[in-house]
Amino acid sequence: MKPAYDTLVIGAGAAGMMCAAFAGAKGGKVLVVEHCAAPGEKIRISGGGRCNFTNLHCGPANFISRNRHFAKSALAGYAPSDFVTLVEKHDIAWHEKTLGQLFCDRSAKQIIAMLLEEMAAKAVDLSLGISIEKVEKAADEFAVRLSDGTSISARNLVVACGGKSIPKMGATGFGYQLAEQFKMDVLETRPALVPFTFGEDVLRDTREMAGIACDARVSCAGVAFDEAVLITHRGISGPAILQASSYWREKMPVAIGLLPETDFFAELKARRRASGRRDIATVLSEFLPRRLAEYFLNFEKLTGNIADLPDAKLAKLVATMSNWQVTPTGTEGYRTAEVTLGGVDTDGLDARTMEAKSVPGLYFIGEVVDVTGWLGGFNFQWAWASGVAAGRAIAAKNFSK
Repeated sequence: MKPAYDTLVIGAGAAGMMCAAFAGAKGGKVLVVEHCAAPGEKIRISGGGRCNFTNLHCGPANFISRNRHFAKSALAGYAPSDFVTLVEKHDIAWHEKTLGQLFCDRSAKQIIAMLLEEMAAKAVDLSLGISIEKVEKAADEFAVRLSDGTSISARNLVVACGGKSIPKMGATGFGYQLAEQFKMDVLETRPALVPFTFGEDVLRDTREMAGIACDARVSCAGVAFDEAVLITHRGISGPAILQASSYWREKMPVAIGLLPETDFFAELKARRRASGRRDIATVLSEFLPRRLAEYFLNFEKLTGNIADLPDAKLAKLVATMSNWQVTPTGTEGYRTAEVTLGGVDTDGLDARTMEAKSVPGLYFIGEVVDVTGWLGGFNFQWAWASGVAAGRAIAAKNFSK
């Protein structure tokens, strides 16, 4: 006889483990299956190993989706403060960085341990190193065959196996395949929160600046982000660039304004009055890394003392630094992308429960859904909130059996 579960969760990532803990709250029998050898691998590497687990300013405006209203219900049902309460319950010390980003003081592994403890408290079963070979729906249950030869049945099936980002961590497109198997729409997927790459025509001039970072305003497709940029040996990265990448499309230009809070024109004129015999490269290097300053001076063909440069030339230099136009040839792809843009169409899901409208008992949560957050803890908050929404809905079902 097949082992019977109330709920089978595919994927022991952030969303899957969170959902499992809540789905087992009313005594439901829950199994989580993960094809990797360890749970929460993307949690482990996140935030430089300290996990940027949420953002205090999280709201629907911080997410990209074809239906910009879809995430509202889940986010309202489980707020950043709720997750902070859970973190503090487990005595995990945390701190706030810039822009409301919250990190563990010690290690991202503490978040994984916390989620495992929450599942254990609800008697959730966890099978690691096991993949799904076949899923069928029969009457009011799902029949599932696992890679170890086991066949099980479950009244509810939760797809929490993420997107395509970072395949070396085990990411696949399996969740999208399941959606399509059940005749659900899957929107185009793309790498998001990912560095840009340049062609050789640009790299000729920027390659020697690899490793240089600077605060900037990066604008693309009508949105702008004020954070750091980092020049790399392949192109350009940094928080502001990763943010813009979620909106970028092929052949689209990206505008980079260096030190947006600095009035360069006024500062340069003041230096010209006070110490006109100083070399322009030396003066500009007071604001920008030397090699970056020299790049823009070479671009504008400016040399010599700042006293010899009229307002018109200084204004042109400032205009170039304030609106540095680059057109990436592409991105580094899923290999380094933090998340996947697009995914299971939200039109087919109930926003309150994450259940498929056309397939009772089938749920999609986390990254596999067409809801993509900004950089800075927003995608984790979506994982927690969507997992809780599905878990609560399943627990309510179990209670009413």
